[in-house]
Amino acid sequence: MKKTEYTGLEEHGLVNLSRIYWNLTTPQLYEEAIKRREGLIAHLGPIVVRTGHHTGRSPNDKFIVKTEDVENDIYWDGGNKPISEEHFERLYHRLQAYLQNKEVYVQECYAGADENHRIKVRVITEYAWHNLFARNMFIRELDQDKLATFEPDFTVIDVPRFHAIPEIDGTNSETFIILNFKKRLVLIGGTSYAGEIKKSIFTVMNYLLPKKNVMSMHCSANIGERGDVALFFGLSGTGKTTLSTDPNRALIGDDEHGWSDDGVFNIEGGCYAKVIRLSPEAEPDIYECTRKFGTILENVTIDSRTRRVNLDDDSLTENTRASYPLTHLPNIAPGSKGGHPENIIFLTYDAFGVLPPVVKLTLPQAMYHFISGYTAKVAGTEKGVTEPKTTFSACFGAPFMPFHPTVYAKLLGEKMEKFNVDCWLINTGLTGGPYGVGSRFKIQHTRNIVNSILEGKLKNVEFVEDDVFGFLIPKSVPGVPDDVLNPRLAWSDKEEYDKTKLHLAKAFVENMEKYKKDLDPEILKGAPKI
Repeated sequence: MKKTEYTGLEEHGLVNLSRIYWNLTTPQLYEEAIKRREGLIAHLGPIVVRTGHHTGRSPNDKFIVKTEDVENDIYWDGGNKPISEEHFERLYHRLQAYLQNKEVYVQECYAGADENHRIKVRVITEYAWHNLFARNMFIRELDQDKLATFEPDFTVIDVPRFHAIPEIDGTNSETFIILNFKKRLVLIGGTSYAGEIKKSIFTVMNYLLPKKNVMSMHCSANIGERGDVALFFGLSGTGKTTLSTDPNRALIGDDEHGWSDDGVFNIEGGCYAKVIRLSPEAEPDIYECTRKFGTILENVTIDSRTRRVNLDDDSLTENTRASYPLTHLPNIAPGSKGGHPENIIFLTYDAFGVLPPVVKLTLPQAMYHFISGYTAKVAGTEKGVTEPKTTFSACFGAPFMPFHPTVYAKLLGEKMEKFNVDCWLINTGLTGGPYGVGSRFKIQHTRNIVNSILEGKLKNVEFVEDDVFGFLIPKSVPGVPDDVLNPRLAWSDKEEYDKTKLHLAKAFVENMEKYKKDLDPEILKGAPKI
């Protein structure tokens, strides 16, 4: 059907709409958002918005419709929650009724920079600023002729003011994020947190890509002047954004990637960076993006008179965010693509202070640590956490992985072996003792380690095997004192170090128990020796 100001969304059951705004540009969406009082324009041009009660994702409110085509694929024991087709249809019909006589915004774009593996995405939103978010975060189509005949592979309908009725709809609360692979449709409601839009499509890609033997990854990626690609995996607080944003290397992307037989490609067209206490000295490129037209600042405080923002203020949330297109950054990879990686880096913040600042992983260890997805939370990062607490998130992104973690781990192992990739584990956390006693590894030492890896300076150094974890610790790294490389030397009580290390190793083994019946014996070769 031809798209008009009032028609074109009938295939989604959306009829009698007051008005449809098709593929508005960034300035047009600014005008709409301001007209509707959805946000404020800050000094130098970013738009500042609030997301209300939800200042982060709602993992307990995310569901996958249990249809016959995906029922046997999804790893239901790993946090993926099923919902029935009947509940989905009931909710969907009420949502369609809710949108009658309302204005909606439509943005048509792509997920996947590689044209062989991309999907067409249509995002229908109740808020103008959510449509700008989609425009920032996905890959834009600027050809008006192609937009006129755009047929989506997947559609997101995002309606924050529409709420579920848990007793009727089978949800856990009034909030819902529901993926229906059969209908190729995502419904989002009851939350204004825009991150749900991008993460729902990432979940879709994590289902579709592995079926084509393409590795889907929750990681950042950059590329050096000689064309060498590096991947950085790590949970929040481990330094993934800081270490992958390097002035000497072009950024492919900061969060979501695919790895095909042709190389690595970004799934997105933008960045969604955490900006709490962002420093212009430590993060100059990202800091500049918070001062540009087109950037959305979520839950950042703003002076209503001067319109200046305060990135240090966490009164609304610690999870303040900036959404901006990749083109806001000065050094990005052309086409958001690169070749096969030479190095993969797993980042962890070990608050127990026992892991070395860098180790090299064998292939089985790489798959084992990939499934583990370890970091440790400390006081201040989560309510009620007063001492180090192990955190394991399979594949460094468990909430977005529909398949069993071994599916992704085996793909990783196959590609590492095929393309001869080195894998490293870098601890950006503590040394000399646990939280409250130890101190954080110096950022300059960590940067020197990363640079040495990427420049190939650790290929031929001497290594020593760890007696418990079995990984290889380099005896020397340029720019890093030798005694820093062995964390046991930094502890005054060596016996306590040994006990703490064994305690952490046991936590790894206990975490892996839930996957054990499905684990390949090759992966188990990477387990700690207890």
